[in-house]
Amino acid sequence: MITDEIRKRLFDMADESYKQFHAKLIPNIPPEKIIGVRTPDVKKLAKEYSKHKDIDLFLHGLPHKYYDENNLHGFIVASCKDYGKTVEYLNEFLPYVDNWATCDLLKPKAFEKNHERLKKDIDIWLSSDKVYTKRFAMGMIMCHFLDSDFDESYLLRIADIKSDEYYVKMMQAWFFATALAKQWDFAVKIIEERRLDGWTHKKAIQKARESLRITKDQKEYLKGLK
Repeated sequence: MITDEIRKRLFDMADESYKQFHAKLIPNIPPEKIIGVRTPDVKKLAKEYSKHKDIDLFLHGLPHKYYDENNLHGFIVASCKDYGKTVEYLNEFLPYVDNWATCDLLKPKAFEKNHERLKKDIDIWLSSDKVYTKRFAMGMIMCHFLDSDFDESYLLRIADIKSDEYYVKMMQAWFFATALAKQWDFAVKIIEERRLDGWTHKKAIQKARESLRITKDQKEYLKGLK
């Protein structure tokens, strides 16, 4: 069975020291659920198995037992070039994403040239009550709609998200730090108006002031808005 085969391949690449190091970065995942495969090796395996004739058996075989299997799953889905199929895979997979690292590695290639279709799906994911589905949606806006296809309405939408979840709030802060670097005139208004909750407001300013993409004058101005 392909899942057993994949699991064996992952265990063959396990690195105990990396497992111990990585477990500290994702404290909500029990160490026994982490095999300890380095990301370049997972990517390499994903590239190989993405073309396997039985890969759908693995992709539909949710939930996976190990963190590393989820990461492999994510990289395979991200490599899919068909937009509809990618969204289908994601809608099945996202409810099982249980940590920030797996969530943030999801960078689907099919989204790059399908922004109009993506907007509709982002709206659905952004409304989810699942922490990492919501975080994924914010990440996709950050990746795809802060440059040439900038949409100011997303700044307001993300600013208005109210959540006590740490990994949602951290993504909000990361998002606005990035928005300040790319769309200063629009993003700084959100900070000036203090539309974010106190913790996220301060964290967004902190991350922006640590950024090399923010000018010295902008950093000084943000300091005054803390």
